[in-house]
Amino acid sequence: MLETQSESLFAKLGGSAAVDAAVDKFYRRVLADDRVNRFFEGVDMDKQATKQKAFLTMAFGGPNNYTGLDMKKGHEHLLKMGMDDTHFDAIVENLGATLKDMGVADELIAQVAATAETTREAVMGRI
Repeated sequence: MLETQSESLFAKLGGSAAVDAAVDKFYRRVLADDRVNRFFEGVDMDKQATKQKAFLTMAFGGPNNYTGLDMKKGHEHLLKMGMDDTHFDAIVENLGATLKDMGVADELIAQVAATAETTREAVMGRI
């Protein structure tokens, strides 16, 4: 496949199949991570994964089918549970490690991390 500068991160990662696989592996990793797994207690992980797949697809430049809450509203309850920047960092770390395990190039992982970083202020309720 000839890569172009206009090709989205979504396409570079491998499209829907790759995002779907990454989200499934990512949540297995997150649920095993004692730094952050308490934030997912009682969460319907099938629904969570579906929302995350739609969000990441949109965030990475794929089709926009995300109908969830905005980042600030969607994370308010987690802030009340004590979520802070260290937890955000752990989530980004887990996402990067998941992609690394899947053989994604470091350059693309850096782009994914940079995309995640653009949500930090909203997730942390600072904007």
